[in-house]
Amino acid sequence: MTTAVQAPSSTWAPLRRQAFRALWIAQLGSNIGSWMQSVGAQWTVVHQPDAATLTSIVQAASLLPVLFVSLPAGVLADVLDRRRLIAVVTAVMVAITAILAVLSARQLLPPATLITITLLLGACQALMSPAWQAIQPELVPRAELPSAAALGSLNVNIARAIGPALAGFVLALTGPAVVFGVNAVSDVLILAAVLRWRRKPADAAGPGEPLLPALRAGLRYVRYAPGVRRILLRALVFVLPASALWGLLPVVAAAQLGLGSGGYGVLLGALGLGAVGGAVVMRPLRARLGRNAMLAAATVAYAVGVFAAALVPNAVAVALLLVLGGVGWLIGLSTLNTTLQLALPGWVRARALAVYLMIFLGGQGVGALIWGLVAAGLGASATLTISAVLLVLGALSLVVLPIHPRTGELDRTVVMPWPDPEIGLLGDGEAELDPAAGPVLVEVCYHVPPENAAEFLKVLARVGVSRQRTGARKWSAYRDLAAPDRYYEVFEVGTWAEHLRQHHERITGVDAGLYRKAAEFALEPPENRHLLATGR
Repeated sequence: MTTAVQAPSSTWAPLRRQAFRALWIAQLGSNIGSWMQSVGAQWTVVHQPDAATLTSIVQAASLLPVLFVSLPAGVLADVLDRRRLIAVVTAVMVAITAILAVLSARQLLPPATLITITLLLGACQALMSPAWQAIQPELVPRAELPSAAALGSLNVNIARAIGPALAGFVLALTGPAVVFGVNAVSDVLILAAVLRWRRKPADAAGPGEPLLPALRAGLRYVRYAPGVRRILLRALVFVLPASALWGLLPVVAAAQLGLGSGGYGVLLGALGLGAVGGAVVMRPLRARLGRNAMLAAATVAYAVGVFAAALVPNAVAVALLLVLGGVGWLIGLSTLNTTLQLALPGWVRARALAVYLMIFLGGQGVGALIWGLVAAGLGASATLTISAVLLVLGALSLVVLPIHPRTGELDRTVVMPWPDPEIGLLGDGEAELDPAAGPVLVEVCYHVPPENAAEFLKVLARVGVSRQRTGARKWSAYRDLAAPDRYYEVFEVGTWAEHLRQHHERITGVDAGLYRKAAEFALEPPENRHLLATGR
């Protein structure tokens, strides 16, 4: 089952919506401040001994916390109010960046302290990112999600075009303390915009989902969603080699091209300028090319920029080719992010996006650290050459490991295809169950004539994946030996509350279509039974 995703009138359509526009502008200011801080932090250590290793560690410190924080953050974003979560975390970031600016101004910022504070800020960013990603479908209709994702990537890259150059200018005139102070002020913009946004409360079928079961449910969904897993694999294949450029570009600027902080800012600005161009050309490219062709072309374009940084000795030529790299970076990120956003139902969106962020941002952090260590032995030029070759090989691998063409086009609207479970009188005379009671065993019986059996079993296997994706921790199919035309699917759900969520909150149009298709092979409607464990 698919849904028609109408193309938006333009890439800029979401900016016509007030809430999206206000948050986008605030995010732009905050991203400019973040890029200024990134440049200031890396430039603080670029003249230290082992600069290649230290700059990569600083880059990694801002990204590695996503590996440990992002998934719990995704759970929090799905079970708590996302607006309040973003506001609280942003307020903490304002305080941390202000402390960083004070320490820098007082010359109390050795590399170890800088790296520690960068880790804290990275943890805050990882805590907020799943919620920020997950609110996008609340701000724009589904048809505008591709444009919203593109504008989100464009936001980061406009900031990349402005922030580094501005940071280089400020560093040349003053010093890192002012750069860090600007970042603290920029985070206040996010806080103000979020507090002004009046988010519509999400409909809830019952009490909030406990954190640990919610975490297990999110991981279970990703495990049994093949299209989502393929997107995550493609993100990893792209980001691991791509991270080398971000970690080593300051070394290339200072040691290979002989540039100062301003020149380094210009190189980063070239990548950002290319991303702006990528946003302009992405919509017509999307109309002509499929997702896999878009991703392959974007990867190769980015690889050209990496090759330039590795091998070209002229700063102007490197900057020009980095523009092409910026085009590839934006189109690659937007293609992956949009496809994933469209592939996820609302109930698990933040958790699955948290896994994506763990892989993408964590991959950048791990990659930057690895490439920095490699560069310490081989040099920045040889290391970047290796990463560029790996990028090209990653583009070629799309032939054998593509994103499925229908991923992101299936109906992920939550529906309620099942009637409420029938409950008889319990021991105390009440027809109510403790939500924590369980496990619950659900049995579905199908009466299928022999001529339909082969096709029915193929569909039933897909039904089993759906049951596990939406909450079942075990699933099996059986045939009745006494009545061979009777088939049973039996699945176990951890608690009664989990099964009710399966009924009311987790079944999408795709899942419901599978259940209907399986039922069509039967001579009569399937029969359901719910069995509750009696205790241990």
